[in-house]
Amino acid sequence: MYQAKSILQSLLMILFFRISISTDSITLTQPVKDGDVLVSGGESFALGFFSPRNSSNRYVGIWYNKVSEQTVVWVANRDHPITNSTGILSLDETGNLVLRESTQPFVFWSTNVSGVVNNNDVSAQLLDSGNLVLFQGQNRQVYSWQSFDHPSNTILPGLKFGIDKKTGMNRMATSWKSSGNPGIGEYSFKIETAGSTQLFLYKGTTAVWRGGSWTGHGWSGVPEMTQNYLFNVTYTDNNDEVALVYLIRNSSIFSRLVLNESGKVERSTWHDADRRWIVFWSAPKDECDGYSHCGPFGLCDPYKSGTFECDCLPGYEPRSPQDWYLRDASGGCKRKVGTEVCKEGEGFVELARVKVPDTSTARVNMSLGLEACKGLCLRNCTCMGYAVADISGGGRGCVTWYGEMIDTRSYSDGGQSFFIRVDEEELAKYSTNKPKSSHQNPFVIIGLPVIAAGLIISVFICCYIRKKKANQSKREIRLGFSDSLKSVEGSFMEKDFGENVDLHVFDLSTIVAATDNFSFSNKLGEGGFGSVYKGKLLNGQEIAVKRLSQGSGQGMHEFTNEVTLIAKLQHRNLVRLLGYCFHKEEKMLIYEYLPNKGLDSFIFDQEKGCLLDWKKRFLIIRGIVRGLLYLHQDSRLRIIHRDLKASNVLLDADLNPKISDFGMAKIFGSDQDQAITRRVVGTYGYMSPEYAMEGLFSVKSDVYSFGILVLEIISGRKNNSYYLENSVNLVGHVWDLWKQDKALTVVDSSLGDAYDAREILLCIHVGILCVQESATDRPTMTDVAFMLSNRETQLPTPNQPAYIFRQLNYGTDSTTASASCGDGSVYDRSITTVYAR
Repeated sequence: MYQAKSILQSLLMILFFRISISTDSITLTQPVKDGDVLVSGGESFALGFFSPRNSSNRYVGIWYNKVSEQTVVWVANRDHPITNSTGILSLDETGNLVLRESTQPFVFWSTNVSGVVNNNDVSAQLLDSGNLVLFQGQNRQVYSWQSFDHPSNTILPGLKFGIDKKTGMNRMATSWKSSGNPGIGEYSFKIETAGSTQLFLYKGTTAVWRGGSWTGHGWSGVPEMTQNYLFNVTYTDNNDEVALVYLIRNSSIFSRLVLNESGKVERSTWHDADRRWIVFWSAPKDECDGYSHCGPFGLCDPYKSGTFECDCLPGYEPRSPQDWYLRDASGGCKRKVGTEVCKEGEGFVELARVKVPDTSTARVNMSLGLEACKGLCLRNCTCMGYAVADISGGGRGCVTWYGEMIDTRSYSDGGQSFFIRVDEEELAKYSTNKPKSSHQNPFVIIGLPVIAAGLIISVFICCYIRKKKANQSKREIRLGFSDSLKSVEGSFMEKDFGENVDLHVFDLSTIVAATDNFSFSNKLGEGGFGSVYKGKLLNGQEIAVKRLSQGSGQGMHEFTNEVTLIAKLQHRNLVRLLGYCFHKEEKMLIYEYLPNKGLDSFIFDQEKGCLLDWKKRFLIIRGIVRGLLYLHQDSRLRIIHRDLKASNVLLDADLNPKISDFGMAKIFGSDQDQAITRRVVGTYGYMSPEYAMEGLFSVKSDVYSFGILVLEIISGRKNNSYYLENSVNLVGHVWDLWKQDKALTVVDSSLGDAYDAREILLCIHVGILCVQESATDRPTMTDVAFMLSNRETQLPTPNQPAYIFRQLNYGTDSTTASASCGDGSVYDRSITTVYAR
């Protein structure tokens, strides 16, 4: 009895001790040991020891206290982990925070501050902003160090992001090495002050993305900053510092800016109901975000439907037309032959809504206005262009460029105006000025009112006809697209698909309410034809809404095609279409909601990739096989998908694959084996050679795409991910290893050793067979299904695959095994139209 009482007293003392140290401060007598946790005053943040996923190493870090998913925002000993649980964070005799093992004198990390005035009154406090501050004195008004001056991979609200000009300190974000290693990685996100202040993302010392210069409203390369819903942004640029501070308007919202290990900057908010972080902004996000994607004097326009996104600035032409034909614009542009500036009649062409060129070597004069800036540039023959430095308040300041102009891109909204110098002939092409009459005449007095009245009547008539046509279009859709389908696919379509399509027609108001007016928080992703949003109907059913962009290039042909095809296809490995919404220019498809999104979000993300062991990956491969086999053989008509890729394979709650996005699919008759088209659609990296180069497509086109997908699932790498490492892509890399009997070295490292080597080698063999250069050498999906189900079958020896050398430039994306999926490169984008030879 006495012994039990003694044990109970000891337990109570331990509990009391743990509670007593769960404050927000570290003092000389109160350190933090491994297992202890400091909690900020408002309980928003916690500090203690932690181990990352798939690691036993111990680190001191700060994380969100009220977020159910442990989210670390700052790490002390990033490159010096402790390998046991004896760590202790304390204040030493010099007034510094030091991290040691309790039994060893070695210092793993220290604040390393000198000149502390009174060591006896030193303390460290975790503030409710997530900032750990080392104070001098009991009044806590003077601090000698703070964690906000040394960010890890996260920029929190209230943190001064930028440069202290007095000390040279650059408060920047640096990525983790991997999801299991918070050591300083290869990516950095920071402000640069050369020329005009700019925002940059680097991989090592190489610029990957440029956020542009500060315009007064925001960064010129971040047009979303003009729609500032969550934050108050304070920008300071004076003799002491250049810094940006985000302050969140609603303190109950947790929001963070993270530079992840794959080199992507993401702004996300925590949604407690869904228990997950939702990303509502990221960069780089498209091919034009790649730094200098179109080379010197190039202009990148991601909204050019079906054509190369790179163009030359006015007055310039490609330096190497052959390279541009092959979609490699890295060489940039040069002045057009025969043109010369700094002569009479020259002027400037205005480019609106652009990210102005890199200002690292530009000159800035804040005392000049727009007209004075134009005059300054005209007087200097080496001046190539100019822009307003600060567009707020009517505009002030002058930026002028000399020499090469790099990394210019356009936006559909946002950005600013940039004025480029051209000669008289080029200026005339862009001029909209017309001579004005210097006197009145009777026509102006009498004729114009008559014409105006006629125009008003015409407008009413046009509106009436337009409304009538819109109603007729909607009626055709409700009747089953019968007339459209006859022209789209031919007479055999009428035979098999002529009956009514049994789909629900949703009103626009219903979809707007379900998606909260297409809010950022409900955005699931973005593809070649538009954006996808999560929605919730009034009956509680969750849906996915594919909202087709009006400038996407997908017209009634593709819309009709996708609705009709999916409505008639019933298979467990195909996504299910619930209905559609068609209102004026808006076209939307309503699908079943699949919570795990695309396969690409798993296999190209090291952290999420760990959730897919080999058994699950093999089941996914076989599920895709079943879906394709149904399309090619078991459905009433033979269907060629033409855009099979990782992002078009969705995963349901049980990680079962479902093939989606049939906007580019083609239907064959029962006696038809192949077809040819001049309108080549699909995604670079997944297109078969005969389709990309000659427009020839068949079931073997899908087989080629499937082979690429199999190799990506096994390796966890995109087909183009080897471009910056050697001269071959993923297919070429696997082929080289296959010939050396080293194919297993390509297996995704996140799988560890927990896989069936024979099964993986079988899949690699099948994948290589599917990507052979000759379509006749490739197996059918029936053959593939048989091969994967019969391990003992002797498979044929594969011939050399297609596209193993780097011949086309698909962007600067050099995603590695730790890369998360994204839509930043052309490789991920569906190409609307490419005309074959």
